Amino acid sequence: MKKTFKKIGIGLIVIFGLIQFYHPERNLSNDQTNDISKKFPVPDSVQAILKTSCYDCHSNQTVYPWYANIQPVASWLGHHVNEGKEDLNFSEFSSYAPRRQYSKLGKIVHVLDEHEMPLSSYTLIHRDAVINSTQQMIVSNWVNALRDSMKAVYPADSLKMPKRPKRD
Repeated sequence: MKKTFKKIGIGLIVIFGLIQFYHPERNLSNDQTNDISKKFPVPDSVQAILKTSCYDCHSNQTVYPWYANIQPVASWLGHHVNEGKEDLNFSEFSSYAPRRQYSKLGKIVHVLDEHEMPLSSYTLIHRDAVINSTQQMIVSNWVNALRDSMKAVYPADSLKMPKRPKRD
């Protein structure tokens, strides 16, 4: 019985050692061509909040902690960042259609109001990323002003997502 546990333990150590050679691609682009700040004015106060609380998962500029070099954490972080960027990527925001921009801006206010973002799993380690009520108000006011400016420029029906027909 002891020999079996010893073999299993050695096997796990070997597997853990081998997976350390796999390194997922890092999210480190300096291309700011389509950044949200290229289309909309982003006050310094808002930019600071976004960089501290959002950009690691919702931009092309992730700041990786030391533990991102250890597998399987590196793969988990890579997957998490990719999911975040699929949902909203501030570095690609200007490339979105106006309808999608308007919708994503509305979602920002919603997730802040519901305290869904930043994720608690992120703020557990990144305590400076916790958004307080003042920061929430600053970002929400900015987003609402952007949405109002979009309403003034685009026809109302171009900013709404089309309703899908109901299935029977």
